[in-house]
Amino acid sequence: MGTAVAASPKGAAPRAGAVLRMAGLVRYRFFLYAGLLPYLLGAAWAFGMEGTFRPGVFWAGFFGIFLSVVGVEAFNEYFDSRMGTDRVFNPEDEDPIPDWVLWLGLAAFAGALAVGVALARGGGWPILLYAGLGGLAAAFYVGPPIRWVYRGLGETMIALSYGPWMTLGSLHLQTGRFSWGALAASLVPGLLIAALAVVNEIPDYHQDRLVGKRNLVVRFGRANGVRLYLCLASAGLAVAILGALAGVFPKAALLTLAAAPLLWTSGREAARTFETPRLFVPAVRAVVLCYAVGTLVFTAALASPGVFR
Repeated sequence: MGTAVAASPKGAAPRAGAVLRMAGLVRYRFFLYAGLLPYLLGAAWAFGMEGTFRPGVFWAGFFGIFLSVVGVEAFNEYFDSRMGTDRVFNPEDEDPIPDWVLWLGLAAFAGALAVGVALARGGGWPILLYAGLGGLAAAFYVGPPIRWVYRGLGETMIALSYGPWMTLGSLHLQTGRFSWGALAASLVPGLLIAALAVVNEIPDYHQDRLVGKRNLVVRFGRANGVRLYLCLASAGLAVAILGALAGVFPKAALLTLAAAPLLWTSGREAARTFETPRLFVPAVRAVVLCYAVGTLVFTAALASPGVFR
């Protein structure tokens, strides 16, 4: 009898921990491939809008970006573990992230730097500029000594890295030029992924507040965080639509509206679950899909400008 009573809370705790670990794994796996989408966007602009595509350079850059995103996630996992962010309420639930994760991150960043230097030798110093800006944002997002996210600048760094810097860097690899139109296009993934960063902070509100993260949700509260991420994502989709109507983007970019129902679904779920982390997962998942669908459709539109005339 006593064993049965004691087993119930012990069984519940591992199940809760498993749910939280699974949510974290989904989030990080998403960033691993989502970080590559703005790179594809820059190449799509070069191909569809400027008629240039260099396959060898594209794949070399793709590998460098992949290494960079691996480094970002390794650093985030390691330093979040060392700060106790993910175990602030139940420190015994998970073992600390091992040191090899830090070394993995360092090796990935070193590899990305090597790729960047090699590409800059043939493509010019702006490639190193874009790579350097992205590297500073990535390595010090949660890593010392800067820790952007603890200074209230995490969302800005994510938006810039996964928006203008990655998109324009990808374009420069192909064309060797800057483009104002591509800068406008880069706002689509930049704003959408900023929304995703904010929505991911909502279920972590209490942990982040206790460990000193000064992100936007901690500063303004969860209810305002819901309003903010919906505004950011709506702005990202609006850039694609307004740009298409103004002739900056192809008319096919209007199809980016296909992601709007996913954002509406997320907002509906968030309005009733933002105070309950486990119930908030569908709202996060819908924003993930909104980002992926919106960015991919927009990228396809840029790569095929002749679809609609």
